[in-house]
Amino acid sequence: MDPLNAEDPVAVGPFRLIGRLGVGGMGRVFLARSAGGRMVAVKVVHAELAAQDEFRRRFAREVAALERVGGTGTAPVLGADTAAEPPWVAVGYVPGPSLRTVVGDAYGPLPTDSVRTLASGLARALVHVHAAGLVHRDLKPSNVLLTVDGPKIIDFGIARAVDTVTDGGLTSTGAVVGSPGFMSPEQVRGERLTPASDVFCLGAVLAYAATGRTPFGGADSGVHATMFRIAHDEPDLTGLAPELTGLIRACLTKDPAGRPTATELVETLPVTEPWLPADLLASLGRQAARLLEAETEPETGPDTEREGAAGHVTTAPTPAPAPGPSVSVSVSDTVAPRRRRRGLTAALTALAVAGAAVLAYVAWPQERSGGTGEGRAAGGASAARPAGIVPAAFLGAWEGVLRGSAEAPYEVSRIEIAQGAAGSRSAVYTHVTGERLCIGRAVLLSANDTELVLGEAEITASVPERRCTPAARQTLRLRANDVVEWGSGVARSTFQRARTGGSIVPAALLGTWNQVPLAGPPPGGADRWINRLTVTQGPVGAALVRLEQSYPRTDDQGNVTSEDVDCAATAVVGAAGRLLVLGPQTRDPDTWDPDCVEDVSTNLRIVRHQGKERLLMYGMSADGEPGEYVRG
Repeated sequence: MDPLNAEDPVAVGPFRLIGRLGVGGMGRVFLARSAGGRMVAVKVVHAELAAQDEFRRRFAREVAALERVGGTGTAPVLGADTAAEPPWVAVGYVPGPSLRTVVGDAYGPLPTDSVRTLASGLARALVHVHAAGLVHRDLKPSNVLLTVDGPKIIDFGIARAVDTVTDGGLTSTGAVVGSPGFMSPEQVRGERLTPASDVFCLGAVLAYAATGRTPFGGADSGVHATMFRIAHDEPDLTGLAPELTGLIRACLTKDPAGRPTATELVETLPVTEPWLPADLLASLGRQAARLLEAETEPETGPDTEREGAAGHVTTAPTPAPAPGPSVSVSVSDTVAPRRRRRGLTAALTALAVAGAAVLAYVAWPQERSGGTGEGRAAGGASAARPAGIVPAAFLGAWEGVLRGSAEAPYEVSRIEIAQGAAGSRSAVYTHVTGERLCIGRAVLLSANDTELVLGEAEITASVPERRCTPAARQTLRLRANDVVEWGSGVARSTFQRARTGGSIVPAALLGTWNQVPLAGPPPGGADRWINRLTVTQGPVGAALVRLEQSYPRTDDQGNVTSEDVDCAATAVVGAAGRLLVLGPQTRDPDTWDPDCVEDVSTNLRIVRHQGKERLLMYGMSADGEPGEYVRG
């Protein structure tokens, strides 16, 4: 911490400033004390940013959202005035060292039970952050503080309020927002971030906590090389305890839709008490005690009695600093000189770290499709004990081909696994052959970090009706974060992780498509021949494809008559991996002619022909030429 200089205020709102912690891209960070003696960190926004209306609007929205988080697993907001000149916000301190300090310098990798409890605590904090409509986007070991009561998330990043007044989503210094080694693939690619990005970063943090190494390489391997590995390579989890492999691999899934949500992690992970080794807990306790003693020390000096009115920044001649050298705490978005001092500032190291937590998150729109349930479950996710037995690595959807190949499947199966207790029907399975589509619910028998077993099933849907039998016992064995080995009786297959949620249809397939006409004029004239299909958005198990046909009726001798045959049907989506798999068509009784022919199960894919998109529809009962469609 450095002493205040002549340009610094002596008070901000109700908080009396003690010293300067640093200067960053958003503003100046000060150590301060409330009227009641509580120590806080105050960030005062730079004047050039405060002069911009768009920044102020963003700043006010984000401060309000941070207040809604309420300090659950985070540094709480203790005061703010976004309309002041200049705007400011104050947060509380966190009495504990960072995960990076503990693992990298003081203690080493944490035990397996401690890592699980760390994961549960951080996931619980993310549930509340995401429910407030925010994304953290810079979760890393130095932004995780360890306390006797559990971990706390802080952040040194610059919020999106700054992004609105800088170029291309960069900070005011031109640096990419995020920390190489602890970024998500979508962050590396500069894509829009959702809560799933935080879950990926959480996986990287947990790998570091358990091994002392980053899963995609450190700074010594080069920033660009690290970012490339994040986007394209599997994580290096050498030395990771087998009990943690499934959890961390699930978080580090490349596809955001394939990762568990923070809520699912909270419901899955056990909590150990005490959560850290005894010697480490004792050290944290001593540090917390020193911080509490520091809070009760009275201030002295000529300006002790002067307080700034709430909402105002009060300037005055700066009090002369106490004799002796001072210390500046390491804050990632600050550029202050570093010196050392014993006594109070040594005890305030953790506070200074937390002081940079102001505006720790990024606004995230609430309209996320797919229904992850992050916000809805926030209120009930605070329970410390798990609500089910399914490891996070198995949660989500898995699809595989039982007969045929990935490009020409004749039989496909999908299993979507939700959290649940032993004996619950927590797995929904879909089975598609050339002649039928079956959907059912299977009982969860057992689950551990590498194997999940499903038993008795019940049929919930059958197309055609009454053609399905319940599935037998099924076993899934984890082989990688995106791959499981499936078995049922003598049948074996490899399943891949698949899309889930309420919007599983790829955007390229959506819309209306007309069949490419055959060569030569059709009987009765081209205007009487219609063959179209319409693809809509929705979940697996819904009738998302409508097929319509109209063509001239013929008599017994094959002659074209003046009447038309009109046919309409729908098809239920059974799988949504590499291909969109549809069950057999279900006729529309209002528009179904006796001469219409019901079709078998099919699959859809997009190809490019002469530079234009074409939709191909392949039957799944035998080899044959596909129907070809172009956009209508």
